Amino acid sequence: MSHQSYDHEALWLKAKLFISRAMDDRNPQSFDEQALWASLALELLGKSALARISPLLIAEPTEEGKNILAALGIGEGDGKFTTVKASTVFKRCKRAFPTFDLALATDISNARNEYLHGAGVGFGGQTPDKWWQRFWSCASTLITGQDRTIDQLVGFRRERIVEKFLEQNQQYMQERYDALVHRARQRFGQHARGDLSEKMRKAWKTPYQLSAGLSYAESATCPACSSSGLLEAEEVQDERTDGYYDSSTGEYDSWGAADALPDHFSCSECQLVLDEPALLELAGLHEPFEVQGDEFLLSTEGEYGND
Repeated sequence: MSHQSYDHEALWLKAKLFISRAMDDRNPQSFDEQALWASLALELLGKSALARISPLLIAEPTEEGKNILAALGIGEGDGKFTTVKASTVFKRCKRAFPTFDLALATDISNARNEYLHGAGVGFGGQTPDKWWQRFWSCASTLITGQDRTIDQLVGFRRERIVEKFLEQNQQYMQERYDALVHRARQRFGQHARGDLSEKMRKAWKTPYQLSAGLSYAESATCPACSSSGLLEAEEVQDERTDGYYDSSTGEYDSWGAADALPDHFSCSECQLVLDEPALLELAGLHEPFEVQGDEFLLSTEGEYGND
């Protein structure tokens, strides 16, 4: 693999090639074939977006540092340089571009692997139109993250096709959000009046059962019933050392802090669950929240090996 493996322009051009194959209407192909090419393009878009920031973000680390050096353009290529796997690419994209839908990208990648290597349905879990709507919603974040436009990826003729999918997805997400909130308000009212059916009482979940069990959490106001719900996140960005100076004692206290990127909201009072970036954004719950922990402390001392 040449140094082009880490060049964001080369990766972008390859993503263009794959998405062109996915959208080619001159040669009939099945939806699974289209989705396969598109899923490959999504990974390449993620790599090109990260490599545009720094090629080091997609270089697979090795003990001798060969891939890191190759990403920096140092050393001769020997055909064995490797980039990080798709799951790592998408996790880093989530950190670099907070609105990126990590869960959806992971689902697309898993479906691709199932289609290629398993006996399952692969991409057949939803209608083609719905799949493309969600795909372009995910991909558009990576396009914007590179200061590029949709027509630069697919061309002027196909731009309107993509925009239509994005419009349909936005409308679908708004309708879905409204339906979820409306139903949660109904449940809240029934619960408050004490007229839940026996089936609903048995199915009523505790805060623990509703939680996604992610690493970071804070309370947040529920958009359906105004109760206190739980906003959770797995990824963080902007790790830093914060502190406070007490002028009365002359002492300084420091701690680690970071910004957590919301992934999941739940409310035990009305049973509302929002678990997609678009839904969290519609609810106004998409902004990062600060978390503290020693793991975020920035060390000012050098590290010395004892080999």
